[in-house]
This record gives sequence, structure tokens and C-alpha cells, in this order.
Amino acid sequence: MARRPVAAIAAVTLMFEAVGIALLNWILGLVVDRQQMSMGGLDTDAMSIGTWVAGGLLGLYLLVCGVVLLRTAVRDRAPGRLARILLVTCAVVHGLVGAFAVGLVGWPAFAFLMVVLGLIVLSLLGYEAEPPAEPSAETAAGAQDAPNPA
Repeated sequence: MARRPVAAIAAVTLMFEAVGIALLNWILGLVVDRQQMSMGGLDTDAMSIGTWVAGGLLGLYLLVCGVVLLRTAVRDRAPGRLARILLVTCAVVHGLVGAFAVGLVGWPAFAFLMVVLGLIVLSLLGYEAEPPAEPSAETAAGAQDAPNPA
């Protein structure tokens, strides 16, 4: 299976998505700030700063997920437990955002998010967690012959 290229493509895609999300939120924050827009009496400065912080955090999250996938592709080994959890959460986020994107942005955005979701899931399935190594027959026999200290 071509698990290395899939993980590498997913990593690069997530890194570009991270930059795009951060840039989009930066622009949206500028628009809110310059037009003095307000929703429900919220301060425009708070809204623009909140947009920048949220975009930066989401971009950083996607960038970390991309780095984990790139490391997985370079090493050609399954990611560790925490890295797998991070990638599963990234897949879930893409599924949820894709569902919202259909109504808000349209089908092309949904299709892009589902492609990224598929790449993440393929990477996770391609690098299945390795089962713990079974002890060899010699080690098992030696453990049975050892005296019990209790």
C-alpha cells in the first residue's frame, strides 16, 4: 500500500489548510475592525481579536497535525498513542466542519474537507498500531523456570 505518499500528501494539505485558515481569519478580523461591525452589542475590538486568536489557534492545531503526519511519513512508522488521538480529533473536526460548510460555503468546500478527512483516515488505517511483541519461547521458558520470590 502507498501509505507514505498518502501521509505526506495529507501532511502538506493540512499545512496549506492551516495557513489558509489563519489568513482567512486575519482578513475577517480586519474587516470587522475596519467596518466597526457589531453583533448583539459586542465590542468590535473584542470580536476582531477573538477572530484572530481563534484563527491562530485553529491554524496552529492544523499545523501540528500536519507535522505529526509528515513525521509519520518520513519515519514510515505508526504514530504514537497521543499522535493517533490528535489525528482522530482532526478527522472528527474535518467531518463536523464539512457538515457545516455545506450550508454556509457550499459543496466545493464540503468536497475539499471530505478529501482531507479521507486522507487522514487513510493515513491512520495505513499505519495501524502495532500489537505488543509476544515473548519468545526461550524467554517464556526462562520465566517459568525462575524461582518465585514471594
